[in-house]
Amino acid sequence: MKTPRGMKCNGLHAVDISDTGLAVLLGILAAFAPFSIDMYLAAFPAMAEDFGTDTGGIQFTLSFFFLGMGLGQIFYGPLIDRLGRRRPLLYGLVLFTATSCLMVFVQNFPFFVILRFLQAVGGCAGMVIGRAVIQDLYALQDAARMLSLLMMVQSVGPVAAPVIGGYLLGIAGWRMIFAVLCGLGLTCFLVVFFRLPETLAPETPSAAQGVPHMRRQILGIFLSICRNRQFLAPALTGGLGGATTFAFISGSPFVLMSLYGLNGVQYSWVFALCALGMVGAGRLNQVMLGRFQPGSLLCAALAGSLLCGLGLFLSLLMADGLPPLPLLLLPLFFILAAGPILFANSTALAMAASGQHAGSASALLGALQFGCAGAVSAGTSLLHNGTAYPLGGMLLACCIAASAIFFLARHTDAGGLKKI
Repeated sequence: MKTPRGMKCNGLHAVDISDTGLAVLLGILAAFAPFSIDMYLAAFPAMAEDFGTDTGGIQFTLSFFFLGMGLGQIFYGPLIDRLGRRRPLLYGLVLFTATSCLMVFVQNFPFFVILRFLQAVGGCAGMVIGRAVIQDLYALQDAARMLSLLMMVQSVGPVAAPVIGGYLLGIAGWRMIFAVLCGLGLTCFLVVFFRLPETLAPETPSAAQGVPHMRRQILGIFLSICRNRQFLAPALTGGLGGATTFAFISGSPFVLMSLYGLNGVQYSWVFALCALGMVGAGRLNQVMLGRFQPGSLLCAALAGSLLCGLGLFLSLLMADGLPPLPLLLLPLFFILAAGPILFANSTALAMAASGQHAGSASALLGALQFGCAGAVSAGTSLLHNGTAYPLGGMLLACCIAASAIFFLARHTDAGGLKKI
């Protein structure tokens, strides 16, 4: 098969899959997180009843899932720089599929919590390895375009997952949700096994050093990457900018359903509309990359999200915390829509600075993103005071922090960011 347009010429085996097919595969792998989270949210009461606990106890499984996603990405990074991309990805898919299958039958709640942690460790392999595969195959401009396409596919998860989960819950109960996740893992395993070859070049130094040298080099590699400001600035920018989505997930159910009185169906439509906006923004970013550099598009998205964040918070202040619903939803829509643009371009810039340690850089990138997401989600919950201010304040704080980091880095020319 011919090498796809824009792919690096680095002596790799031809990838037996088109650009679009590769983006769809990697997008589905990256969507394991939203599918594993959003599909079972509506099932919390039923699960609590089955396990003899309360909804707070079931929410604890979500915390363990996030913990597994963060720690798992750190684990995969150095591993895939030495063993390649393909084998660790297959191992991760086996772990995700097996734990999803076991959760269909488990009766013991502590064991279920452990399985959720392990499911996250397996599921995050696709997130880390997908970014590394794109870095292996594409130069900066085309990598950003591929990441935009991947983000469009991944954004389908938050739209489809709650709907699918709701139907499965009503038809066959909450255990069927994990049976479907098991099927998704098995399908992706078969596609990767038969269609995706190894993409790490054989001559890459880290690929030839072997496992015995791994332990003593891991810390040095991570420290070296963290000292690279050209990596760190866009990585933190993308992590904080993308954390707005998790602030929305944490704070919007109370704000929209309790304060504004939306029912479950109406809330799902709002959620789906915002997710569709993210898909559209990803497509727009893909088109605009034909004319503009990733750094320029990142600056525009940061400026737009900051203005919308200010507008949202001002509307809360002027209406004593409860503005008309359209005045809340309009800036919220654009803040969330900026997420795919921030993610794609900041990831492309960070990964372009990773050098020969793309796997470790991808792991750090994922850990930073989930670390920011976890902190913002927890902060939104801890600041809960019965108003919409915690949601609006956390969204504005994320926009301010992300913009400050990147614009300061460009102003001081951190690692040459002025040039991109």
